[in-house]
Amino acid sequence: MRELARRHLGKVVAGAAIAVAGTALMVAVTLPGEAGAGEQADRRASAGAAQQDAVPPEGVVEAAPTQADQGVGSDPLTDDELTRAERIAVTRALRSDARDVEGDRGPQRLSTNLSEPAPDDTAATSQQRRADVVLYDYKSDAVITKTVNLTTGKVEQTDIAHGVQPPPSKEELREAAQLLIADPLGTDLKNDYRHATDKELTGPDQLELSGMVFRKETARQVPSGLDDCGRHRCLRIVAKVKNGPWIDTRSMVVDLSARTVGRLG
Repeated sequence: MRELARRHLGKVVAGAAIAVAGTALMVAVTLPGEAGAGEQADRRASAGAAQQDAVPPEGVVEAAPTQADQGVGSDPLTDDELTRAERIAVTRALRSDARDVEGDRGPQRLSTNLSEPAPDDTAATSQQRRADVVLYDYKSDAVITKTVNLTTGKVEQTDIAHGVQPPPSKEELREAAQLLIADPLGTDLKNDYRHATDKELTGPDQLELSGMVFRKETARQVPSGLDDCGRHRCLRIVAKVKNGPWIDTRSMVVDLSARTVGRLG
C-alpha cells in the first residue's frame, strides 16, 4: 500500500513539474523581452486608442505652378502663346470679311498647334516658336491656316483651301446640336431624352457631345439637302445624356453652312 502511494505521488509530482515547465515555455514564447502580459496588453490598447483618436491632417490646396509666358523648344503652346497666336492670325480684314459658325463676324477657330520646324530652317530660325492657327470661314466655306512666328510676332504663311474638312470644334458641335434640337428631325432625340430623364431637352448644354465631319462620298445614298456636304461644313452628332445613356443620332447630319438638317437612310 505504501509502495502504491509512493508511486502515485511520484507521478503527480512529475506531472506537475512537466506542467510548470510547459507553462514557463508558453510564457517565454508569448511574452518576449521583459514586458509582462498586462503591460503588453496596455501598450496594445493605448496604440489602438491612439489610432482611433488620431485626426488626419486637413488637405492643403496648393496653387498651380506659374506657367511661363512662352515655352521652349518642343514644349506645348502656353495659354499666353495660344492667345497671342490667334490674335495675330485674325487680322482686321479677316475679322471683317469672314463669318463664324453662328454667322457672327470673324472666322471660326478650329485649332491652334505648335508648328514643326521646316527642314530648311537654319539653326537660329529652328529655335523660333511657331504656331499653326486653323480657322474656318463660313462665308466662303474655306479652311484658312496661318503660320504665326511667335518670336517675331508675324504671320509667315497663309494657306486657303476649299473642300477640306478638319475635325469639328466644340463650338461647332454645340451649334449643330442646337440646330438638330430645333429641327423637326430632332423629335426622336427629344423623345429619347425625355424617356431617359423625365425632362424636356431644350438645349445642347444638357448633352455630352462628340461628332465627326460628314462628306457625301462616304454614304451610299445621300438624301436631298446633303448634296453639298464636303464642300459645305457638315457634321454627324453623337449625343449622350449627361451622366446617362447614349442616344443614337448617327443617322442625323447637320449642314452648318446651310444651317439645315438631313437624315441618312
